[in-house]
Amino acid sequence: MVKIMIVEDDPKIASLLHGHIEKYGFKVILAVEFDHIIDHFKKEKPDLVLLDINLPNYDGFYWCRQIRTISTCPILFVSARSGKMDQVMALENGGDDFITKPFDYEVVLAKIRSSLRRAYGEYAPKTEERTVQQNGLVLYSERMELHKGTEVVSLTKKEAILLEVLMKRSPRVATRETILEKLWDDQSFVDENTLNVNITRVRKKLLELGMEDAIETVRGAGYRLIPNWENLT
Repeated sequence: MVKIMIVEDDPKIASLLHGHIEKYGFKVILAVEFDHIIDHFKKEKPDLVLLDINLPNYDGFYWCRQIRTISTCPILFVSARSGKMDQVMALENGGDDFITKPFDYEVVLAKIRSSLRRAYGEYAPKTEERTVQQNGLVLYSERMELHKGTEVVSLTKKEAILLEVLMKRSPRVATRETILEKLWDDQSFVDENTLNVNITRVRKKLLELGMEDAIETVRGAGYRLIPNWENLT
């Protein structure tokens, strides 16, 4: 059974979400000790998290970053804070989507299902670890690690997705539209700078492996991974 963890300090909203989601066959866990979210997460191992921003002591951005150090499971922010920067920060801190309060429960459910399909493929468990290889460079998406020979760098979820797109398309151009579609369910509030920031971060990770100028900006189109490093295979 797919397990959903709700991190919401408003008891009424948490209860309503719990009841509605549970009706559709999901197992729902409510977080109640808001100083120990990460411990609760490790214990329950949910498949998806619904996470409020305004929480006691530490906000949802903090807990999202903590979860991202140990898991790639979908995290959907649910918040009354509807400003553009709140939504951008949710994505930048590792979230997969943003739902604004007040919300329609059917929309919440649709976004849950969509995120689960994207993460697990119709909820089917992965039998083999997915890897992408390019000239001896190996991306382990589930581990969020990039390997070059004996060297390893850790990635965020967004960085891993971005690299997977670039490596699969190389030496062809990955269009901005393709990248945005893979990175974010809702592109309406993703500005130009947000993608640029993610590209810059991936370039820095590649540089840690001694790969300089490996990502080319193709003006008016997108980005291309240039396999200009030594083939280690």
